[in-house]
Amino acid sequence: MRRRIPALVTAAAALLAAAGATGLATTPAVAATPAAIPAAAAACTPTEVVTDGGFENGSTAWTGSSGVVGSASGQSAHSGSKYAWLDGYGSAHTDTLSQSLTVPSGCTTATLTFWLHVDTAETTTSTAYDKLTAKLGSTTLATYSNLDAKTGYVQKSFDVSSFAGQTVPLSFSGVEDSSLQTSFVLDDVSLATSGGGTPPPPTDTTRTPVSPAYTVNLTSDATGGVWNGHESVSFSNASPTPLTEVYLRLWDNWHGSCPTTPITVSKVTGGTPAALSVACTALKITLPAPLNQGQSGTVAFDLGITVPSGADRFGRDGSFNFIGNALPVLAVRDGSGWHLDPYTNNGESFYSLISDFDVTLDHPTGVLVPATGTSVDSPGTSGRTVTRATAAKVRDFAWAAGPFSKISGTSSSGVAVNIYSVSGISAANSQSMLTTAKSAIDAHAQRFGAYPYGEIDAVIDNNFWFGGMEYPGFVLDLVSTTALTHELGHQYYYGIVGDDEYNSPWLDEAFTDYATDLALGSTGSGCWNSVSWASTAEKITNSMAYWDANSSRYSTVVYGYGKCALHDLQRLLGDTAMAKLMHDYTQAHWYGVSTTAEFKAAAQAATSTDLTSFWSQHRIEG
Repeated sequence: MRRRIPALVTAAAALLAAAGATGLATTPAVAATPAAIPAAAAACTPTEVVTDGGFENGSTAWTGSSGVVGSASGQSAHSGSKYAWLDGYGSAHTDTLSQSLTVPSGCTTATLTFWLHVDTAETTTSTAYDKLTAKLGSTTLATYSNLDAKTGYVQKSFDVSSFAGQTVPLSFSGVEDSSLQTSFVLDDVSLATSGGGTPPPPTDTTRTPVSPAYTVNLTSDATGGVWNGHESVSFSNASPTPLTEVYLRLWDNWHGSCPTTPITVSKVTGGTPAALSVACTALKITLPAPLNQGQSGTVAFDLGITVPSGADRFGRDGSFNFIGNALPVLAVRDGSGWHLDPYTNNGESFYSLISDFDVTLDHPTGVLVPATGTSVDSPGTSGRTVTRATAAKVRDFAWAAGPFSKISGTSSSGVAVNIYSVSGISAANSQSMLTTAKSAIDAHAQRFGAYPYGEIDAVIDNNFWFGGMEYPGFVLDLVSTTALTHELGHQYYYGIVGDDEYNSPWLDEAFTDYATDLALGSTGSGCWNSVSWASTAEKITNSMAYWDANSSRYSTVVYGYGKCALHDLQRLLGDTAMAKLMHDYTQAHWYGVSTTAEFKAAAQAATSTDLTSFWSQHRIEG
């Protein structure tokens, strides 16, 4: 996707800016990048540190003012039914809320997030009369006020890795003055840790497990919003280091209130499951015996999926369901250990290796199910259809379900393109998106290599707050030529050429925005001239841990500065050399994984000019 697509849609850009606003304290008073963990630090077990962050059990895990936790009329929860409501009295008042947290030692990543809704009767646009202060230990993370009032919830995120090994209180204090109410409403508080751990990471850099083959059979309810069935995945160990366990990423459990989750896994076979960790998005399965290099294993389980309300990459807009990142997929282990990064709503955390999917979806006939891969329909029981979607050499699988309107066509190079539109999208706009998709996929293929998946399904809904989102052979999008061209560019950069999206988001976002410019005839002339860094810590190559703590800068730097750096590299190398570099680099990493170091090495090999100062000037590190 790229969740926030700069300069695509004014509304999407405005939402991004709103998500990054933090009122009085716009720069968190904690480390911008994860603190280094000493070599002798204790082992890290990826875990969710906050107890009952969704407040569904009332105030049992929290200490605070009477009446703060509950479900009183006048406010609503971000998820579930309960929340914490501080202030809102319209008179001098102070509310507090706290919980003692122990942040495990040895973890390389610790991320605190919470959802905040502020509404106010204050009319000023300049004076902070009522304030909410969030602290971890004695450190003030941020202060919000009546000036932060917005419709709906906004997620706040802080890198708190520097607190590893400490037991400290997480506290919120709301102070209201003598008149005109301001309400501070909190929900879904999480402090997720990951990285490091036991056993120690392998010394080799081999990515494993490899060759995952997923077989999935799911049956939906009458709406296409609830699915139940079975999933199995076979895999092999490519590493000389034995594989004693695997991790499944249940990414969409971020949308629930851990441990109440929209993705449920039960009756696991082929290994012994542990408790869910990393805010319920990671499930460790210990294998019955270690798998040596070249050996294979299979785990299987019953699977339940309940799509939440909201036009999101995993969400429901009226009768239309969007089901991205819902299938549990294998995490990756390499020389850094298991990649168990937290979910980010600001961009992507997803990192997976090339896999095969065979997915059977049993659904009402009136509910269409555009999906990754090539689909074949057959009659089911009365009033139902069974759709079998198969996809080879992809990194993920996504689908949608609803009474879509569908039009189809074929690009000049022979790619089948299907446009699925929700109600309210005009026939003219659907046709425009079909034309865009056909030309965009051919333009990308001409530069980087023939599109290998045969088919593209694009689901169009103008209520998507994020602009667009990409999956292999399947994208979600607004009615926007630029946005759809961008999402189809992602078929190459993260789809065919993969990357660690949490730790190196520029490798797919910047590359895709650059490819979008090329496809639409934009040269990026002079765009590097407008670069202005917010701090010395800000770099194009920063991870999502940094961008979640500095969310208002994510789109500007990763998308904007990132693609401008590539345009600048093109001006330095020349058009022909840059075109060859991008084509050859894509081909060399086809179905593989790209790293910043590998791209820098490939660029240096394409010129006799020493690029050291170029990387430094453009803040491209790695």
